[in-house]
Amino acid sequence: MTSALIGPRTPDHLTAQLAAAGTVLTADVLDAIDAIVAPGTDLAPHEKHDTPPALLDPSLRRR
Repeated sequence: MTSALIGPRTPDHLTAQLAAAGTVLTADVLDAIDAIVAPGTDLAPHEKHDTPPALLDPSLRRR
């Protein structure tokens, strides 16, 4: 199994990330992100065995 460890590597990285914690993305920004790869797009359909509810019901994506 391979996995990525994400997160800050230094105290400066942590400080910068904590400063962004309260950031709220506007609907326009979220739509632009969705335009890159739409929610629910199967990038590896041969590996997909179930579909999370948030991908079936768009109202669950942005709470």
